[in-house]
Amino acid sequence: MKSSANKVYVLGSARIPFAKSQTAYSEVSRKDLLVASLNALIERYQLKEKYIDDTALGAVMNSSSDFNLAREAILSTSLDPNSPAYNVQRACGTGLEAAWQIALKAHTGSIDIGISGGVDTNSDLPIEVSDKLQKVLLQLNKAKTLTDRIKIISQLHLKDLKPKTPLIDEPRTHLSMGAHCELMVKEWKISREEQDELALASHLNGARAYAAGFFDDLVSPFMGLKQDGTLRADTSLEKLAKLKPAFDPINGSLTAGNSSPLTDGSACVLVGNNIGAEKFGLKPLAKFIDVQVAAVDFVHGAGLLMAPTKAVAKLLTRNQLSFQDIDYFEIHEAFAGQVLCNLKAWETEKYCREVLGLSAPLGKIDRKRLNVVGSSVSVGHPFAATGARILGTLAKLLSQSSQKRGLISICTAGGMGIAALLESV
Repeated sequence: MKSSANKVYVLGSARIPFAKSQTAYSEVSRKDLLVASLNALIERYQLKEKYIDDTALGAVMNSSSDFNLAREAILSTSLDPNSPAYNVQRACGTGLEAAWQIALKAHTGSIDIGISGGVDTNSDLPIEVSDKLQKVLLQLNKAKTLTDRIKIISQLHLKDLKPKTPLIDEPRTHLSMGAHCELMVKEWKISREEQDELALASHLNGARAYAAGFFDDLVSPFMGLKQDGTLRADTSLEKLAKLKPAFDPINGSLTAGNSSPLTDGSACVLVGNNIGAEKFGLKPLAKFIDVQVAAVDFVHGAGLLMAPTKAVAKLLTRNQLSFQDIDYFEIHEAFAGQVLCNLKAWETEKYCREVLGLSAPLGKIDRKRLNVVGSSVSVGHPFAATGARILGTLAKLLSQSSQKRGLISICTAGGMGIAALLESV
């Protein structure tokens, strides 16, 4: 057994431009989207025909036909076909969860290098048949005679032929994530103007980063796109203010402009220890320090997307750090309102004491350190790919300076959150 004290690094990342669902990638399968990012990673870091110790990839909107998605994706690239791979799923935290698993293996020395990442597309939806039609089809498979088949088919009604499309509503509340976030912003008294301001900052930061060439070695052109199709460099508070509420038409404040759009895309990250870095001749971009997950009881009143407040608090406490010790905050923007609720909670003494178990508030986050090159509201949110996008982005930010720390915070469906801590090498 190798040393259990291996330092672990982000060694590289690659992704394709994200696109609004049913647009540029409307005819591309989830596997092909995933392979596109893997191919970009392989080309950028000269991995052709190289053996990768393990690969963890995931999709939230996956299909039974893609039960072995990760391995099939690897076999569709020029990597050594002996490279193993497996599927991961932790809702919108999938990309970061996958990286965490690979990092833990590299830390123990059971592997030296691995790939993590994710893909999602609302253009290649896993549409299913109704429960009744499913049962009838299974019965037909057992039927011996034509008479038996006719009797079985006669059980069907026209409504049974209607396909089942996947819902992103919470099964226990039957509310969408947006409807849950509406409840949160009302509870925390977050205004429409605040949400639009955060959304605008995301778009402007993303547009400036693209113009400055920050994404040139992170985003590889695909299907005619060179940058994220949802990014709006020309938006303004006036334009955002004209948009109608998307989830609560009467009293709502969440709109298409201050919420992340339904997005197609993929991203992947190369993670390894010193041995892996040396073996492949790679310079570490950032040091993987720690990860924390958490959950809230949203069924009984907690805000669905408040779990990151707990994950971040536990992560910082364990590492004896405060917000003042963090130089870059990468907070996934499922909704601008969700980010603002989390920020306000960390500033609130009662919440930090009663919910987070802290003796004092975590305090304010300097907005100049928040999502400095844009985030999900502007660049898009292909569910399982977002964690990998953020991880690659933060690693590059940290690689451009020394003695810096970065914090990732991601909310997920099911009332969960995942947070990670990275440092400059």
